[in-house]
Amino acid sequence: MEERNLAQRASQGDREAFGELVRLHQAGVYNTAYRMTGNRQEAEDTAQEAFLRACRAISSLDPSRPPGPWFRKIAVNVCLNRLEKRQALPLEEMLAASTDPGPESQTIERESSRQVRTALASLPPRYRAAIELRHYQELSYAEMAETLGRPLSDVKSDLFRARKMLAERIRIE
Repeated sequence: MEERNLAQRASQGDREAFGELVRLHQAGVYNTAYRMTGNRQEAEDTAQEAFLRACRAISSLDPSRPPGPWFRKIAVNVCLNRLEKRQALPLEEMLAASTDPGPESQTIERESSRQVRTALASLPPRYRAAIELRHYQELSYAEMAETLGRPLSDVKSDLFRARKMLAERIRIE
């Protein structure tokens, strides 16, 4: 209920309410951007740009709906725009940006996670977005279609193809 009150106030121009919404959703927006870009710095830049766009479009926020999906939709769109404008990161750079040292007991988990991140980062942006929204954000197909502004049949098709490509790429490694 508090979040809807913040959304109502923010949509009416209350900067403090908007700041509180940003604080509540910054981790989700950053995580979405990181999984789509595979790069910490680019995820930070993308999240910042998404919040700037959200601030400019705050009057379009529907206070009767949870603001989290609205923020993540903006982040996904910013990511898709950025990914379409740039070449894919070289594999070595992406791996260097996405691996962290850790205890020996986490080696297998890290390697598996690295393989998934690498395979995910190699997908075309629209397939990457489909995986992100369905498996990480846990959106329904209808919510995905709304978020991406695409027909439901296209979203289902993209998700099917993305899963198939992801499975093939993980098997190869």
